[in-house]
Amino acid sequence: MSNACPISLDVIVVNVIVIFFLNPPFVSLPTFVFASSSDFHFVVFDDLNQFHGDYSPPSPPPPSLPPLPPSATCEGDLKGFGSLNTLCKLNSSLDLVSDVYIEGNGSLEINSGVNISCLFPGCSVTVNLSGDFQLGQNASIVAGSVWVMASNANLFDGSIVNVSALGGAPPAQTSGTPAGLQGAGGGHGGRGASCLTDNTKLPEDVWGGDAYAWKELDKPWSFGSKGGTMSKEKDFGGGGGGRIKLNVAGSIEVKGSLLADGGNAGVKGGGGSGGSIYIKAHKMTGNARISASGGNGFAGGGGGRVSVDVFSMHDDQEILVHGGKSYGCPKNSGGAGTLYDAVPRRLIICNHNMSTETDTLLLEFPNLPLWTNVYIQNHAKATVPLLWSRVQVQGQLSLSCGAVLTFGLAHYPSSEFELMAEELLMSNSLIKVYGALRMSVKMHLMLNSKMLIDGDGDSIVATSLLEVSNLLVLKESSVIRSTANLGIHGQGYLNLSGPGNLIEAQHLILSLYYSINVGPGSLLRGPLKNASTNNVTPHLYCERQDCPIELLHPPEDCNVNSSLAFTLQICRVEEVNVEGTVEGSVVHFHWVRSVAVLPTGAISATGLGCMGGVGQGKLSSNGYGGGGGHGGEGGDGYNNGIFVDGGIAYGDANLPCELGSGSGNSTLPGSTAGGGIIVMGSLEHSLTSLSIDGSLTADGESFGEDVRRQDEAILANIGPGGGSGGTILLFIHSLTLEDSSFISTIGGYGGPNGGGGGGGGRIHLHWSDIPVGDEYQPMAKVRGRIEMRGGLGRGQGRPGKEGTITGRACPRGLHGIFCEECPVGTFKNVSGSDRALCFDCPAYELPNRAIFVAVRGGVTETPCPYKCVSDRYHMPNCYTTLEELVYTFGGPWLFGLFLLGLLIVLALVLSVARMKFAGGDELPGLLPPRRHAQLDHSFPFLESLNEVLETNRTEESQSHVHRTYFLGPNTFSEPWHLPHSPPEQVKYIVYEDAFNRFVDEVNGIASYQWWEGSVYSILSVVAYPLAWSWLQWRRREKLQRLREFVRSEYDHSCLRSCRSRALYEGLKVSATSDLMLAYMDFYLGGDEKRPDLPPALHQRFPMSLVFGGDGSYMAPFYLHNDNILTSLMSQSVPPTVWYRLVAGLNAQLRLVRRGQLKMTFGPIIRWLETHANPTLNSHGIRIDLAWFHPTSFGYSQFGLVICASEPGHIKAIGGDTNGSSSPGKQSSLQRIQKANKVDHLKEREELLLHKKINGVILHAKNLGMLKDWKSICYALNFMVRNTMPIGHQDLIGLGLSILLLGDFSLVLLTLIQLYSISLLDFFLVLFILPLGIILPFPAGINALFSQGPKKSAGLARIHALWNVTSLANVITALICGFVHDKTLSGSSPIDFNSWKFSRDESEWWLLPCGLILCKLVQARLIDYHIANQEIQDHSLYSKDADKFWQP
Repeated sequence: MSNACPISLDVIVVNVIVIFFLNPPFVSLPTFVFASSSDFHFVVFDDLNQFHGDYSPPSPPPPSLPPLPPSATCEGDLKGFGSLNTLCKLNSSLDLVSDVYIEGNGSLEINSGVNISCLFPGCSVTVNLSGDFQLGQNASIVAGSVWVMASNANLFDGSIVNVSALGGAPPAQTSGTPAGLQGAGGGHGGRGASCLTDNTKLPEDVWGGDAYAWKELDKPWSFGSKGGTMSKEKDFGGGGGGRIKLNVAGSIEVKGSLLADGGNAGVKGGGGSGGSIYIKAHKMTGNARISASGGNGFAGGGGGRVSVDVFSMHDDQEILVHGGKSYGCPKNSGGAGTLYDAVPRRLIICNHNMSTETDTLLLEFPNLPLWTNVYIQNHAKATVPLLWSRVQVQGQLSLSCGAVLTFGLAHYPSSEFELMAEELLMSNSLIKVYGALRMSVKMHLMLNSKMLIDGDGDSIVATSLLEVSNLLVLKESSVIRSTANLGIHGQGYLNLSGPGNLIEAQHLILSLYYSINVGPGSLLRGPLKNASTNNVTPHLYCERQDCPIELLHPPEDCNVNSSLAFTLQICRVEEVNVEGTVEGSVVHFHWVRSVAVLPTGAISATGLGCMGGVGQGKLSSNGYGGGGGHGGEGGDGYNNGIFVDGGIAYGDANLPCELGSGSGNSTLPGSTAGGGIIVMGSLEHSLTSLSIDGSLTADGESFGEDVRRQDEAILANIGPGGGSGGTILLFIHSLTLEDSSFISTIGGYGGPNGGGGGGGGRIHLHWSDIPVGDEYQPMAKVRGRIEMRGGLGRGQGRPGKEGTITGRACPRGLHGIFCEECPVGTFKNVSGSDRALCFDCPAYELPNRAIFVAVRGGVTETPCPYKCVSDRYHMPNCYTTLEELVYTFGGPWLFGLFLLGLLIVLALVLSVARMKFAGGDELPGLLPPRRHAQLDHSFPFLESLNEVLETNRTEESQSHVHRTYFLGPNTFSEPWHLPHSPPEQVKYIVYEDAFNRFVDEVNGIASYQWWEGSVYSILSVVAYPLAWSWLQWRRREKLQRLREFVRSEYDHSCLRSCRSRALYEGLKVSATSDLMLAYMDFYLGGDEKRPDLPPALHQRFPMSLVFGGDGSYMAPFYLHNDNILTSLMSQSVPPTVWYRLVAGLNAQLRLVRRGQLKMTFGPIIRWLETHANPTLNSHGIRIDLAWFHPTSFGYSQFGLVICASEPGHIKAIGGDTNGSSSPGKQSSLQRIQKANKVDHLKEREELLLHKKINGVILHAKNLGMLKDWKSICYALNFMVRNTMPIGHQDLIGLGLSILLLGDFSLVLLTLIQLYSISLLDFFLVLFILPLGIILPFPAGINALFSQGPKKSAGLARIHALWNVTSLANVITALICGFVHDKTLSGSSPIDFNSWKFSRDESEWWLLPCGLILCKLVQARLIDYHIANQEIQDHSLYSKDADKFWQP
């Protein structure tokens, strides 16, 4: 369906017709009755809705049908072909002169071009067929009334059913035809227009023919009314439209036109009103034009009525019911008719965009069932004229395109109306209400529309209530205005979206919404501006000095109550966002959670207070006045030497709720009013959050310059004062004032001729539930302005006094109007808001390195909290952990004495424990040789094996042939290795090729894996003592592996002796105790049959003995002596002499230091010449210090070369009866030989070459050839080095215990100090090197409590290494302390107000330096302790040779 006003069809529903019979009740089905001359034909519809909805009384029985005329015949009366009981075809046109009734069981076809006409008004053409009805192309039926009943109907292109202007008489007792000679239009569905101008009447009160047949709206069957005339002689009015009813059981196709328009009348008569068109079918198709519009004339006729009851509509039909044009008043066309769509139950009132001031009456709306939608469109103007009426629809009530809907009569604004719908949609439309409106919708959308409620005619009906439960939106200058009281409530969202949108009333209440948004340029106002004074005008409590109870304890129901003081209230709303303006005399936000005033927003009561009031400024007789007073007194007015007093101050500053006062009176032009009052929240329900980025003002009114310019003559000699500021009373929990925001109750400016300024108003912040203590949160964030100053006087008028701003009394710890925390360094232990109640904290309670700090909720008592200036000072009184420990014992001196005493006591305890648990030295016993072991001689081979197992060391030395030393220091970079060529001494007992293979295997076993060296390198960097322990462990493992290989795995194939090969003997690997020097001994197997083997001692000369060690602190040089060597030497030298010589030589070798070989080998050479060789010469032996040429890696070995003192001079030991020569005799012999000494040096070197010994004999002249390799650890030689023993072992042990405990104590104190400085410094010192600063203590304890001199000395050396290594950690501590000290000294000074604090830490270096000193002294004592343990015979260092050799 289409027309000038587009509409949409909803779901189609069949009408319910229910007829109740009294006894018994039953529901009958609706039927359509078709009568013939002999019987009735019934068409029954079974698809019906059941009875539902509210109960309504039964309808009266329908009137009895009038007798039907006889049916016309097909061929006789209609001049057609066929029969009406089968098929009747009309091929020729007919001009009828009377009503015609066509009835039959067949079908009727009116062929193309056939015209059937009956041109007198009211002429009736009725067709009642059981078959189909067809109106051919360009065929027509013209009559006053056309009723077609058939199974199906088809109106082809160009066909027309036209009843325009041929309507009969309208129903009786109607006034559709206008009276008089005004040429008004006829009325039917809409009123006829009237171009009569009557200044005594409103435009709404002037119309032509009235509307009628409202009850036939769903099934219209009334003729339109004739239009009025402007001539008595002739009726120029247009005829009313006729009637068309198409009642089709099946489908209808309309491609032609159905016209029931009112007749046109020209300029001398009014247009007739449209008639009635009713279409009922199951299905409708075709692009039909259906019109029941009013006729044109001097005044247009009203539109008719159209009803469509079609279950299924297709295509787009054009349906028109607009009023006719008015030539006499073009802007006032006839009123629109009605279009009722029965299936979706919707009513459409559309005037086809023809402007009009003529109404379409909407009378009684059905309540069973409800209409779904009502559309008022395209300049249609609808009126509900009843004194009380309910307009209720199930779906939408839509007004658009200039539509107007009026409730009530303009002259009787005392009616009450109800409007109920799901949605109220308004677009460029208007709703006018005369009286009160009770509206209930779920959604109300307004676009450039207005809702005007004129309710001030009767105070009984002065309150209108608009319930919009879900959504109320005003856009594009939409307005809701009530001249009385207005309440708008809902549950969803109210949005005034932009400029021009307005909601205002004398008393305005918005309630129950979740969110209200006042957009930019929008306005909420209460009361009306410049409204006339009547019985609904708000009565302000200007003369009262007490507070209306409803301002502090408002009602909870949020109902509209004009007796209360509020003029604008927003009640029970979650969120209010103000970007526009909220304006009122008494503005109240009650039970609102949050209010946000955005930068463009304003909540204002400026100039809306009292013109009089308690503080009204005085007024002189000549029109000059003082300013109004309120929070401050009004300024005095002044003119011609006369002062006029300003108003007094009044009200309670601690809980203000008064209106501002003005100056002047109601009869004086330019009088000013005070500010109103803005209340947010109440004592019971405070506002949770108030955020202001705009303004919140209740300023007094200033004298307006615009008023002065309007009438200069009248206002030239007057000067009223300015109005006083009003009141802003905030019951809130939190407040935010942004930079551009302001809250003000400023007094107004006085008049230009000496008017006094208004006094400032009052502002009170009544905080609710002020949190205290740890729960405190700042309640106000104020960056904007709060002003309550007085207004300026003009001329010589005086300014008003400043108003007041107060807050609720703050609890302890808080002060000020915003209940902020007292300033840092103050405390408040009483309730109140005065800043003077925050007392200064006692300065004596503040430690030196501390400043007072703020705490949440403020300080409520002393002592005031403080914090240290650095996190380092985390102990009480802002001490570091170390300082806290020191001052706990009374200060540095007492702590030092206490620590020293404690160390001595602990050291004594350690010494006693050491003597108890480690006092006895281990003296390893030698197992006696098992000389008398019983041997089994039954088996030769077993006898030989038993001999090997039972052979003691003496027997073993008798078969010893030669000792070969491994090359290399047994390190990861240079492991042990043997030269491939066998020595000259063993060439006769080995196979050279097999020996070379044996050497390859041994060298392969002696080499290390790459990862072992990598671990050593890492540990050398991280912790060198661990690296040394790792190296010794791997050396022991390597030696054990070599021994097992030679003893068990190797088959001794290189030996010539069959017995050695069979018994896996003849080769033996051993090493010195420091695991740096290894050697291999060769033995005879016993079956060689070589009488020259084994060689005697003199046959081995010159014989080399290599020193073990490398001259370092951990491995000093020493001569390794074993039973084999002693047994060999005993052939010339008594064992006691040899033992003494070896002991003395090793004592001297301890003092040799690698890196200082040139200097430290000199005393060794001198000692050999003064102590050793003089005694050995008596036995025919001489020893010299020798340097054996370095290996390919540069490692050099040192040792002794033993040779005969004189050629051929070898003295046998056996010649001595005592088995040894006395040292005294040797000394005498030494002196004799010294006198006859011959230099055999050159001879000895030649012997070395002859023996192929690759070395050089060292003497004083060639020591310079040695190269002193100084490694990176050379500097450590000044801290740790091997020294001569000094004795006093117990005293040294006690001192070492004291230093060890002192070292550990200083380490702990240093770490505590560093932890106080920085956790990073703490970890740097602790882990560079890792735990190096901690481990010397357990290493020292382990060394002190070890048993045996040898083990104690070895562990003491490890302790010494840890002690030296820890210096890196101590130096790191010094660096960290230095950096920290420089950082503090270089930082800019900090202002801590007047508090004095000290950060004196200039002694930070004491502990690290003390620790260094302790470690240096401890290193010396460790050296002495090691020397005492290793050298217990101090005579070994005697410089007198005689004393040295004394037994």
